[in-house]
Amino acid sequence: MKIPIYQIDSFTKTLFGGNPAAICHLPYWLSDQTLQNIAIENNLAETGFFVEKDGKYEIRWFMPHAEIDLCGHATLAAAYVIFNYLDTTLTKVSFSSLSGILSATKEDSGAITLDFPSWPPKQVPIPQQVIDAFKAKPLAAFAARDLVVVMESEEEVLNADPDINLLKGLGYVCLAITAKGTSADFVSRIFDAEADIPEDPVTGSTHAILVPYWADVLGKTELCALQLSKRRGEIACRLEGERVFMTGFAVPYLSGFIEV
Repeated sequence: MKIPIYQIDSFTKTLFGGNPAAICHLPYWLSDQTLQNIAIENNLAETGFFVEKDGKYEIRWFMPHAEIDLCGHATLAAAYVIFNYLDTTLTKVSFSSLSGILSATKEDSGAITLDFPSWPPKQVPIPQQVIDAFKAKPLAAFAARDLVVVMESEEEVLNADPDINLLKGLGYVCLAITAKGTSADFVSRIFDAEADIPEDPVTGSTHAILVPYWADVLGKTELCALQLSKRRGEIACRLEGERVFMTGFAVPYLSGFIEV
């Protein structure tokens, strides 16, 4: 069968920036092994799959090594595909996912706003392997699905060069290092030591943790976030109760078909 596939750069206005995601529009759900094989073949941080049923959408996300419970940049990319290729009259779409109902709204500017759950982290001891990997002791550590490590400055986040092998086996999906920003309200870099691509360019799902943390620290609910990977990514964030809203742009790179 032929499956439409798109590759979209998310959380950027510039091609080759942000985080690339492959998006496959399926007529129905294929086996988990087939989805995993497609993600392996695409060899991107995530491949998103969605199926339309009675005007509603179900979405799943696969890394090359495993399915993940929430992915921001691939959800933004899937919404971009729907808004720009499948139904240009739509301005809002909802997805059923492993993390509940997620929605995406097309703004007048062309940006897309994601409505995600808020995952406030709790403070935990700083793991020794984190101290060893970064060759420095961070200010503090907080945990939800991901481990968030607070650094002293934006410069320290930018210049960090961790020994990725020492970060394996932490027990979290990702490790985020973050600091109060000079070029944004807060900055971050995000690592997955178990993945083939150990540093993620822009990680929307981890901002479900970072936004409630920084909203509390900074005493504000509207935040500008900058992820300091080589590709860089910008996210306008807003905390409303138990939801985090993330707004970003997307740029198409390719469209075509795969055969399975």
